[in-house]
Amino acid sequence: MGANSSSKQRAWVLFDSIVDEAAVHGEYSNPWVIDTTGALRYEPDFDTLQRLLGVPLLLGAATTTGVPALALDVWIAYELRRAGFDKDAVWPRATHPRILPAPVAKLLEKGALPATLQAELLARLTKTGNVKNVTHSSASILGKNYLKQVDVILTDWHTGPEVLISTKRMDSSYGKNAPNRVEESYGDAKNLRLRHPMAALGFVFGLRNDVFDKEPATADWLLDLLAKLGREDDAYHATCVVLVEYGDEVLPPGDNGADDEDRAVSAGLEPDDEDEDEPLVVADALIENDLKWLPKVRIDHARTPANLSPARFLAAMVEHVLDATPVNLHKRARDLRRALAPTPDVTATSTAP
Repeated sequence: MGANSSSKQRAWVLFDSIVDEAAVHGEYSNPWVIDTTGALRYEPDFDTLQRLLGVPLLLGAATTTGVPALALDVWIAYELRRAGFDKDAVWPRATHPRILPAPVAKLLEKGALPATLQAELLARLTKTGNVKNVTHSSASILGKNYLKQVDVILTDWHTGPEVLISTKRMDSSYGKNAPNRVEESYGDAKNLRLRHPMAALGFVFGLRNDVFDKEPATADWLLDLLAKLGREDDAYHATCVVLVEYGDEVLPPGDNGADDEDRAVSAGLEPDDEDEDEPLVVADALIENDLKWLPKVRIDHARTPANLSPARFLAAMVEHVLDATPVNLHKRARDLRRALAPTPDVTATSTAP
């Protein structure tokens, strides 16, 4: 890929290829499984997550570029589509533009418009940078008192926001950065929850697992607070930690582990990437070659607290949406879950004489 390409542009090319391989021809696997006890549980696609997390390491993208956290966003959005939610209602979308109102996306479907007009619209929306007030690189949602940039969203005009998930990433300097991240997240949760009490509100924290060796006290403090953030009645419905393991040899030089997000952009005071460059066009052979060299990344399940596990978190998000909406909405998501729901043993519970 060209040396002048931005880290995010280059990352999106690889992210899209990884997700396309995981969802062959747009068909997603059913995330619901029956475990050995006969209980229904959500099984995340960790193989895809590990490959996505390798992209920023391959590109040498420091945390300040936003690419490491973006890998989490792409995966969570992919999981929501696996769960059966409308692919165009989940942001970031699997194709450019990443933020596009679902009704507009429907116009791009075959037969929605005369062929010539549809081709023109498709070219306008997908081949250029963002169209002002129509497409975006990130989404800001109005909370109780201010706009807040949210990383993963499920929304449509007739339902409003139904899932609002924020992500953070920290790979070093844990004691220095952790307090700020927790404090910011708590305030963001209150702001969003008070305006959107019915939406599934979640927080995902990506954390390099060497924190347990370098700063064990910080690790204990951080995991404890993350769990408490998910128990507040007026904050997040669920929280999650993704413990990431990789070698020091692939750590981007000079990365201080802070995401260093633009506070003005995050609070909706300034637009984000309104003049974003066109998406990169890269030969399949070059993409395939890059993917062969993805650094090895592993998810540390052994040290992930059960109450902060990705499986529990994703199940909570999906079930909250289904519980908060009538049965005629999100039919595919309901059918995927219902297809594997255990059948009650009526003979075992019968009280008939």
